[in-house]
Amino acid sequence: MTDQLQPNSASELIIVSGLSGSGKTTGLRTLEDLGYYCIDNLPLALLSALGEQLQLDNPTIDRAAVCIDIRNSTDLHQFGDLIDQLRSRNVVCQILFFTASEASLINRFNETRRTHPLVDSSRSIAAAINYERQQLLPISELADRTIDTSQDTIYELRDRILGLMSGQHLSTSLLFQSFGFKYGAPTDMDLVFDMRCLPNPNWDQALRPHTGLERPVIEFLRNQPLVEEMFDSTRDYLQRWIPQFFAGGRSYLNIGIGCTGGRHRSVYIAQTLADHFKSEFENVVIRHRQLAKTN
Repeated sequence: MTDQLQPNSASELIIVSGLSGSGKTTGLRTLEDLGYYCIDNLPLALLSALGEQLQLDNPTIDRAAVCIDIRNSTDLHQFGDLIDQLRSRNVVCQILFFTASEASLINRFNETRRTHPLVDSSRSIAAAINYERQQLLPISELADRTIDTSQDTIYELRDRILGLMSGQHLSTSLLFQSFGFKYGAPTDMDLVFDMRCLPNPNWDQALRPHTGLERPVIEFLRNQPLVEEMFDSTRDYLQRWIPQFFAGGRSYLNIGIGCTGGRHRSVYIAQTLADHFKSEFENVVIRHRQLAKTN
């Protein structure tokens, strides 16, 4: 087994799998930032159809990464046959399996106050982790690369994944994510800026149905002096300090922009910041958490 994944082709598919809490989401997001069309929790029954789609002359989807995990448990016995079928049709299919020690996984669930998906009244978290390992054997035994994340932060894990991607290392990557504080702040942000002090379009009945990506809200916020001042201050802060984060060896920076509901002010500011910094950094990603959930 080599230390680098094989180079891309016109029909490339990366399968991301692994234990709950082991870093699959970070892995999938990293591949998305590298240009892969990413799908979380794809039903195994649709894997073959995705392979067919990748082989079409379609510039929208020329390579993909999918997460397949314990949520597909009833169909995992078919995994090996499906991979063989894809490879027989010349789909370059590679499998990344994320794992971690039991102690590390238990600690992560405790820190985030999340519950392991297999825990119930008859199964402890340790038992759930061991049961999940057994259930995922059809995938882990076929993995081209097993990544143990026991000692990794999300940033170190991202850099490891970038190192596996031959010729695709991103020296600087920014993620701007808007969100609503009423739904909880994201736990993986490096910097969080609070927009709740700004004039709120939600109080205007005519603006409430629109989002910060739509013209009525954009025009409203652009005409507010406080919004302009907040944008300038946030932009100047980031302009000054982002290079220092990267100078310290970091290749990835998560920047959260929050307001109350995550639909108006935070969306507008996050999008405007992302548009501004696209001219200065080679990879800028924008996500609007609450808009994505609504859609």
